[in-house]
Amino acid sequence: MTSRSPRPRSQRQRLECVVTSVVEKRLGALPVAAEFLRRLDVAGIIDGLCPSAPSAHLTHGQVIEALVANRLTSPMPLFRVGDWARTWAVEEVFGIEAGLLNDDRLARALDAIAPKLEQLAGTVGARAITEFDIDVSRLHWDMTSMSVHGAYPLEDQDDAFPVIKHGHPKDRRPGPEAGPGRARSHRRRRDPGPRQGLRRRCGEVSQVVGTMKDLQKLAGEQEFLLVADSKLVSYANVAALLAARTVFIAPVPAAQVKDGFYAALDLEAATVVDWLPDRDAGKDPAQREVYRVLEDVHTLNGPRKRDPVLSVRRILVHSTGNAAGQQAARTKRLTRAAEDLDKVQRGAGGRYYNTAEKIAARIGVITRTRRVASCLRTEIGEDETGRPTLTWHFDQQVLDREAAADGWYALLTALPPSRPTRARS
Repeated sequence: MTSRSPRPRSQRQRLECVVTSVVEKRLGALPVAAEFLRRLDVAGIIDGLCPSAPSAHLTHGQVIEALVANRLTSPMPLFRVGDWARTWAVEEVFGIEAGLLNDDRLARALDAIAPKLEQLAGTVGARAITEFDIDVSRLHWDMTSMSVHGAYPLEDQDDAFPVIKHGHPKDRRPGPEAGPGRARSHRRRRDPGPRQGLRRRCGEVSQVVGTMKDLQKLAGEQEFLLVADSKLVSYANVAALLAARTVFIAPVPAAQVKDGFYAALDLEAATVVDWLPDRDAGKDPAQREVYRVLEDVHTLNGPRKRDPVLSVRRILVHSTGNAAGQQAARTKRLTRAAEDLDKVQRGAGGRYYNTAEKIAARIGVITRTRRVASCLRTEIGEDETGRPTLTWHFDQQVLDREAAADGWYALLTALPPSRPTRARS
């Protein structure tokens, strides 16, 4: 038996691998977006309602899915989407070549779906309700704002579509804007659900009625509850909602119920609500927030004399948590105001407050910044040497009336009355 010695290193076969190029792409949330788009069948719904030409390399549905992914991952101005697709793993996730997402193809897809926007939104919304088991019996209505850039002459815009115009968005950003509404569902599961964007050329308040009709169609035949903020409470909105028998609940604007009305309410006559906030579940019973309610009727007068007066059920709610918070805020304001006023009082006649006019100007600043105009009482005089003096105090009767109104707020609702139950001891 013979043995073979190993070959010298120089005679061994060598395998070389040469890297000629490296391609790096961002993945980010693309797989997540693709999964939700697939579950919502966005491309299938769009292609069913807006079919593309047989010779097209991409369907309209594929293009819109890419645009949705672009908005979610890189919300920049809507151009050069192809450049975004080259740096992101769009081809690997969606199977779309970056070069096909040119501006012309995007414009043709957007033009194709424009006449079908309402139907597309409703169909995708219905699909989301089914796919994610969303409870649409209760919807929370709120407004948002979107700022846009560029020139949008009104004469070049179509009233049938979102109209861009100068406004006053909530985020205080200047420039052209659009104000869509969002209705967020109360969900039974943790799966994400849709937020319905409504496109109407009108103010926040006047959007609500038409929007509710759209949402009722989307929700189908079932009991429907609209939970809104105080912007809902206008004569036109409430009249239309009552006529449509839409059940709603919303806080009454503060300007419509004066503090003096709340201060005159009898808290002892209010009914304790048998409800415990989740945040208080682990607290000692003596430290838990308590809610009490009274009920009366709220009236709304129309803009014209011939408009009938609307009478709507009003729930007057008192929260011990709100009362404690308002009392603490008032104490903080009064304490800071007192510190500022004491400083002026000590300095009256000195270098900085050597005239009555300067003292009065400083008191005006303190009154505004500390919000104590209703209760602050001041008197500017002179001492025996002619130097200005200041005396001040807070009107305790005013403070007592403000404290009596603490914790109260009002809800307007079309919910049918029910017999409240007292909290269990």
